[in-house]
Amino acid sequence: MSAQLAWAAVTWSAYGSYLLIVVLIVLAPGPDTMVMLKNALSGGFRGGLLASLGIFAGNAVQGSAAALGLGVLIARSQPVFLALKWAGAAYLVFLGFQALRGAFRGNYDVVGDAQRRRGGGFRRFREGFLSNVTNPKVLVLYLSVLPQFLTPSSTLGDSLVLAYTVAVLGGLWLLVLLLFVHRVREWLGRRRVRRTLDGVTGTALLGFGAALAWES
Repeated sequence: MSAQLAWAAVTWSAYGSYLLIVVLIVLAPGPDTMVMLKNALSGGFRGGLLASLGIFAGNAVQGSAAALGLGVLIARSQPVFLALKWAGAAYLVFLGFQALRGAFRGNYDVVGDAQRRRGGGFRRFREGFLSNVTNPKVLVLYLSVLPQFLTPSSTLGDSLVLAYTVAVLGGLWLLVLLLFVHRVREWLGRRRVRRTLDGVTGTALLGFGAALAWES
């Protein structure tokens, strides 16, 4: 009964404010958006969806770690945190170079595109998952926002609900963007547009990777 009252307190007094903060965070363009867009451009709707599912899974893992207290241990362990930070930065830079290479080559023939769309399903999921789970800024976000909406009487279930809210809203927003990309797929299929978008996406991923690497 006390747990139910605790969650009721979280729900009615703070959950609305929490949702507003999460929505504002989710709407801000970041690495997740760029990774989904990169895969949607090269793999179509299926590619973007698989990358989005990977990002959702990464968000769920990081949220679970924060709710279970593992996130605090990672954040306080300087070697582990730095290793995660540099791994995440390197992976974003790698994905950025991939996109820029595609823009430089500009090889968007119909046969090649069809082959890329059919294959690499697990690779697209993996890209989404790894780009998120190796980004310590996501973990820091959970650790900085969640405690503000919990009370001493809050349960593990309360923490998990708040954490998974981020994952669900983030996944829904990526799905909305993916549906928009799918609706304008004919325009996006033009070679000049594809090269421009690959260039922008790759540059953005390089920028996010560099910012993550140099952020103290």
